Amino acid sequence: MSFLVGTASGALVAGGIYYGFSSMISSRTQKHSSDLHRLSERLVNASSDIPAPLPAAARVQHRPFTAMLQSGWNNQIEALFRGTRDLDQRAAEWARKTLYGGAANSRKE
Repeated sequence: MSFLVGTASGALVAGGIYYGFSSMISSRTQKHSSDLHRLSERLVNASSDIPAPLPAAARVQHRPFTAMLQSGWNNQIEALFRGTRDLDQRAAEWARKTLYGGAANSRKE
């Protein structure tokens, strides 16, 4: 008996959940449909005297001071990286001279 009651209550709960989701999906679909219809009506009935936005090239603001700062920053970072690379090369050359003796450029490859 309890098997039948458990099965029936489970089916009832599942049916309620299914009905709830189905109803929610249906109402949201109807709302989206009416919103799209309203927007399409506004688009069709829109007057042609609405000004168009400026083209992208006209919206670009030229800032020479900012460009100068950015250029200086990039030059400093480039100098830092070049200095680090040169230091690394000098350290490798020093290590080669110390470990193997002689000039670092005279090694055979």
